[in-house]
Amino acid sequence: MGTSSGSNIHQQPSSRMLPPRQQPRAGGLQTSLSLVSSDPRLSPEEPRSNSDHRRESPTESASSRETWPTADVIMAKKMENGKAENDCPEQSVIRRLSSADKISLREIAGERVDIIAEKMHHLPDEFQEELKNNLRVILDGNGGSQQREEIFILQKLVQSRADLTAKTLIRAHRVQLEILVAINTGILAFLHPNISLSQTSLIEVFVYKRCRNIACQNQIPADDCTCEICTKRNGFCNLCMCVICNKFDFEVNTCRWVGCDLCSHWTHTDCAIRDGLISMGPSGKSGAGPSEMLFRCRACNRTSELLGWVKDVFQHCAPAWDRESLTRELDFVSRIFHGSEDPRGQKLFWKCEDLKEKIESGLAESTAACRAILMFFQELEGDSPKSLENGESERLIAPQEACNRIAEVVQEAIRKMEMVADEKMRMYKKSRMAVDACDRELQDKAREVQELKLERQKKKNQIEELEKIVRLKHAEADMFQLKANEAKREADRLQRIALAKSDKSEEEYANSYLKQRLSEAEAEKQYLFEKIKLQESSRASQNGGGGSGDPSQLLMYSKMHDMMPNERHPFRKNP
Repeated sequence: MGTSSGSNIHQQPSSRMLPPRQQPRAGGLQTSLSLVSSDPRLSPEEPRSNSDHRRESPTESASSRETWPTADVIMAKKMENGKAENDCPEQSVIRRLSSADKISLREIAGERVDIIAEKMHHLPDEFQEELKNNLRVILDGNGGSQQREEIFILQKLVQSRADLTAKTLIRAHRVQLEILVAINTGILAFLHPNISLSQTSLIEVFVYKRCRNIACQNQIPADDCTCEICTKRNGFCNLCMCVICNKFDFEVNTCRWVGCDLCSHWTHTDCAIRDGLISMGPSGKSGAGPSEMLFRCRACNRTSELLGWVKDVFQHCAPAWDRESLTRELDFVSRIFHGSEDPRGQKLFWKCEDLKEKIESGLAESTAACRAILMFFQELEGDSPKSLENGESERLIAPQEACNRIAEVVQEAIRKMEMVADEKMRMYKKSRMAVDACDRELQDKAREVQELKLERQKKKNQIEELEKIVRLKHAEADMFQLKANEAKREADRLQRIALAKSDKSEEEYANSYLKQRLSEAEAEKQYLFEKIKLQESSRASQNGGGGSGDPSQLLMYSKMHDMMPNERHPFRKNP
């Protein structure tokens, strides 16, 4: 739906041109990772699946969430910018930084640009990459409420500053600018190592002069659009963003987006259903025709019919869809036409429901379901009001023509039965191949189990050997401990014997010393006694006559003098 330059699908009188979203882009864009909203009033939410089978549109479906490119898109963008960087940065030694030199994400979000830029110039590349990794973790949103609160604080700091203009951001450091843009937009892609935008492009994205979609990067407002939404909504790009939720994704060849035939603005199908922009209304340019499902564009407030748009999308894109994509697209169509009061819209709704059930239950392959829905659109074309009017005028036909038509119907029925038989045969062969694959897998698993048992037995034997060695070592340790105890007891005994002998020798020495001293004392006593006796006899002889004395006494005195050593008696003198 919607016209756009570069579309390779021609407009038909009874249908709509496919939007530019239907064209595949270089690298194969596809939905990837949900990102945090750039609106500071909206807290990040957990991603929801867009394959919900409820009839009502979800509160906020996955189609209204910003996503960023996969690896193929990143490499394509990298080649466009003419830069080739290594996927894995070289490892290097990280220089230690003091706490005063380090910079936090909050400082980058709140401090002056020139001050932070000066600090960033002195930081090693490893620390700058660590800052980007920390912000990637926060934007990823897997950490729960704490990370959501942190990104809300960072966005509030950035978006409340009036000094962040194009002039001041020119002086910003490259990594500092990437971090500011990632915080402001909430998009992880600006931190990816393989995406390198110019300094000017990053500044324009920050000040809402360029689309924040990495795969779009058009100047804003796109195509110099002067509508109220493009001129008053900051950062809005009518080429890739939803008019309602202001977010983008990389879905192509899908009914997930619906565009206006007149102003070419785009809206997520889920957002349009949720806001009541898809509803019944009078068809035809005059507005006097029968009611059918219409889409009302919020940008220009004009309507576009949906049945022809869905038919064009399926006719040009369905053959390339796989099973999962076809099921998802059928779910989108059934949600669009759930409340249809138009007979053709109701038939389309029930047909989508029936095909979805068959695909999910395995009763129909995607190729058969694709052929069935395309054939159904052809039948719907015959049920159009114009076709019915032509049929009324030709109700009466000749018998031969009636027989021919009956033969055509029978042949068509036979052809369909043959198609069903072929499909069943393919399903049987596929099931047989699946059973054979399961048997082979069971055999492989049995061999693996046997190998695991052998390995387990081997490990068990090794454990038993180790246990034997441990027990032997314990026995040796006990034996050595016993010998050590015996040696200690023997040493104690020898020590006691040595102490006893030492005490006894000391006692004997003391006794011998005392005996010697006693004998010396006795000799001294005898000497003194003899001396006294000699002196008395000498005085007696002197008193008796004054002569030379008795010869016998003199002889005795001479003998006593010879018996006693001179050194013991220093008082004695030679005559």
